[in-house]
Amino acid sequence: MSKVKVAIIIPCFNEQDSVLNLYNEIKSIQYSSDFLVEPIFINDCSTDATKTILFQNNIHHINLPVNLGIGGAVQTGFKYAFKNNFDIAVQMDGDGQHPPSELEKILLPIVNNNADVVIGSRYISKEGFQSSWLRRVGINYFKWLNKQLVGVIVNDSTSGYRAINRKALEIVSTYYPDEYPEPETIILYALSNLNIQEVPVVMRERQGGVSSIRAYKTVYYMFKVTLGTIFLYIRLKFNAKHSKL
Repeated sequence: MSKVKVAIIIPCFNEQDSVLNLYNEIKSIQYSSDFLVEPIFINDCSTDATKTILFQNNIHHINLPVNLGIGGAVQTGFKYAFKNNFDIAVQMDGDGQHPPSELEKILLPIVNNNADVVIGSRYISKEGFQSSWLRRVGINYFKWLNKQLVGVIVNDSTSGYRAINRKALEIVSTYYPDEYPEPETIILYALSNLNIQEVPVVMRERQGGVSSIRAYKTVYYMFKVTLGTIFLYIRLKFNAKHSKL
């Protein structure tokens, strides 16, 4: 019986403090014999020592020639995984927030054909790092917005710890939101008739670097993602309607 090929896509921008520890942690875990796990770091034109660390330690990585942002970096990894015939692609943050020890929790629903997309959530069992109060307000808002638009309830829609199967990989290889993709992709997956499942995972605080979303930017973030989510919803509904004509 062939192994399930799993690509772990890890976008990195100035994560010199965490990439080597994260790589070593991924490689040290004893995964189920069913899985063949390959971490792939996407260096998004870092200005610190991230690129040097990846190169000197012979870590599989892709260097982007210009900074594409989180969406472009993640989609680069998804395109690579789809082209190279991986069965599952996992998105994992390069700052160490997503413990590799939780990986199989988000793989199993796909392997068991119970889901196309699996999102690791901090807010089901409420263990581990829970983020700031202000961010939780934003996350609950997006939970409400997704429910209103597509009828899907996701407790942790901003979670970047998620896995997708080949069907979803084909979709995101063609289109993927750019700046703050996690909430918007829930709309994309739902309107593509993919089965979305959420599982509890334990996360931790970032192990180094600085978040791109500061406290003072949270309201701006919510406003911008709301516009992006609504425009994506309208565009996908419009395209679906006209494809039937």
